[in-house]
Amino acid sequence: MPNALFYHMRVSPDATTPMEEGQPRKGKTSKSAAGLPAILSTVKHSVSKMGVLASVSNLSSVNKFHGFDCPGCAWPDPDHDRTFAEFCENGAKAVADEATKSRAGPEFWSKWSVSELSKKPDFWLNQQGRITHPLILREDCNYYEQISWDEAFKSIAEEFALLNSPDEAIFYTSGRTSNEAAYLWQLLARSLGTNNLPDCSNMCHESSGVALKQSIGIGKGTVRLDDFDKADLIIVVGQNPGTNHPRMLTALRDAKRNGASVVSINPLIEAGMVRFKHPQNPLEVLGYGNEIADRHVRVRINGDQALFRGFAKAMMSNSSEDMEFIDEYTDGYETYRSEVESSNWDEIAKICGVRKSEIKSIGELLGKSKSTICCWAMGLTQHKNSVATIQEIANVLLLGGHIGREGAGLCPVRGHSNVQGDRTVGINHNPSEEFLTSLNTEFGINVPVNSGLDAVESVRKMSKGEATVFVSMGGNFLSAMSDTKATAEGLLKCRLTVQISTKPNRSHLVTGRKSIILPCLGRTELDKTGGKEQFVTVENSMGVVHKSIGKRKPASPHLLSECAIVAGLAIAIEEEKGTYGIPWNDLVSDYDTIRDCIERTIPGFDEYNARCRLDGGFYLPNPPRDNRVFNTVTGLANIITHKLQPIVTQEKEFVMMTIRSHDQYNTTIYSTNDRYRGISNGRRVVMMNREDMETRGWQEFQRVSITSHFDGSAIYSEGWTIVEYDIPLGNVATYFPESNVLIPLDSVADSSNTPTSKSVVVTIETMN
Repeated sequence: MPNALFYHMRVSPDATTPMEEGQPRKGKTSKSAAGLPAILSTVKHSVSKMGVLASVSNLSSVNKFHGFDCPGCAWPDPDHDRTFAEFCENGAKAVADEATKSRAGPEFWSKWSVSELSKKPDFWLNQQGRITHPLILREDCNYYEQISWDEAFKSIAEEFALLNSPDEAIFYTSGRTSNEAAYLWQLLARSLGTNNLPDCSNMCHESSGVALKQSIGIGKGTVRLDDFDKADLIIVVGQNPGTNHPRMLTALRDAKRNGASVVSINPLIEAGMVRFKHPQNPLEVLGYGNEIADRHVRVRINGDQALFRGFAKAMMSNSSEDMEFIDEYTDGYETYRSEVESSNWDEIAKICGVRKSEIKSIGELLGKSKSTICCWAMGLTQHKNSVATIQEIANVLLLGGHIGREGAGLCPVRGHSNVQGDRTVGINHNPSEEFLTSLNTEFGINVPVNSGLDAVESVRKMSKGEATVFVSMGGNFLSAMSDTKATAEGLLKCRLTVQISTKPNRSHLVTGRKSIILPCLGRTELDKTGGKEQFVTVENSMGVVHKSIGKRKPASPHLLSECAIVAGLAIAIEEEKGTYGIPWNDLVSDYDTIRDCIERTIPGFDEYNARCRLDGGFYLPNPPRDNRVFNTVTGLANIITHKLQPIVTQEKEFVMMTIRSHDQYNTTIYSTNDRYRGISNGRRVVMMNREDMETRGWQEFQRVSITSHFDGSAIYSEGWTIVEYDIPLGNVATYFPESNVLIPLDSVADSSNTPTSKSVVVTIETMN
């Protein structure tokens, strides 16, 4: 059989998740987060995955000064006192998932073909356990087979040698990668001559970085954890902390006890913002718990820009701005004031779906507040106007002088455990000139100066055949990206795809002509690279860099650390090309050496090796927070003016947003249940307002198809089930990553190029 024909047969694996055979069930939505159900779920999941003794050992080391950083979210740990159980339900599940006793060894991969595996649900794939050996899927084969590390590195190096240009290679990064591994990763890419370094930030929080860099001169938040204890008003917008950052609920509970008001702004009323029962407090677990939000504002999808415009209008009408701060530290106030005053109240209320009286009431709270924190996550970052929306929020806080003040500030909450740290140490497709110059000085290499590819542009280049090697440091690029079919088509056109992974996922199944899986150590595992015990560092959402030390015996003796894998790749590529330069073996024999390089090339890491060993680590400099210094073009905090940008829909169209279930972390599915929302036994559901259902004569659990519409094109997906839910009229919600297939690749946020996963125009039709 000709290779081309056999290859065509092999690339038939399903890129999207398979249809569900059963019907989802709907129960009552939860009225509180955590509590006894969280404890029972944590215990059940941990013991079933790790066993009793391993559960106690591993969970007692999570987020401890001399333990390992949780591989889940990036919410910060307390600077000083830490409890025995310094983790949440989903954090415990992330640890148990990594420390599982199940193994996906060579016998597993020889049993199942790639095509067969692609027909399995994502939940099933994840259940198969840890990958134990390097694997290769050869061009003329439908099964992965075991290979040695040397063969794997050599095979990859041979493909790099065939590239016509370094820019034909793409180096993707997941947010769980350590600072040390991420630094080596970007160094490898740039030493080869490319800035093609897309990462998960491109899909999630890129809009925050772009918006804040322009507004306040730094693409990060301006608060510390203890600021929550000093705030008198906390606004949580476009965020579901009960599921995605559960430990944040402790900070909100404590803030409430200290007298703060909490306002929740979200199309869905999420359990975590209603009531919280702290799992470590018996009286809360068995009792009523703590009410979190004083107000729930049910904004329409993508109505946040208009809502905050209304807040600004209310503040200005009451002359409650901090004019002393505005005059000394900001630029652009008069232009913004003119735009706000000309904004029409009826238009504002119509766009956001919130009554004028309610908007004015919260605006008055903002005007009276002496210390306001505003937190947000992907509910704000994945719209066409995301950058404008985040800058509108920054404007409102600047009006009140809430930057560089205790108990106040901007707080974008990053999702993955080190996504912020990866960006800090150089994972950036558009690096600064200063950083590139520092790499040249440190390593004596001529790094490329042209901008590289982000995630969306990477798919476009692969689809055109202009990028032919895709190498991924962690993550599940296929499932995490928008427009699943377009992403799959791009990957299928590659000559080689490489995944540095811990467990099977869909990105291992939709591949280039040749595919290699390199199994790595997890965050919880002992790293003895170079013959000595190593540790890594990470950065949380509030700019704290601290150490993480794995203690658990590795899942297989054939695993390498991410740092060792990068060095192995680099050395093999250099040997294939016959060029040598960077002392890769020296760097990975002692991770202190990597940290010394970071210190010399990136500002803020002074005495890195000494300070990262301190309990709790150290804060990176944050000029707006620390000194009210704004490193912008104007030298001031910029109050940036935008026109309101509402989504325009036609009759019969809905605006769809993607969301995560409670029992899920990013693309990893722990079960098919969503305990907080009362949905179980299925994930291909469409949450819809009852009035929208009745208007169209639809019934709950009716099967439907969804078609997304963008710029004259349409994407069709069938096999969805309607579930009644409390969501604004004209809005619907579906689970990520199942509905990523419906997000058009070209539908992106202005300036940040982030996929618009939270505002997709769709039509829905019933199926026979």
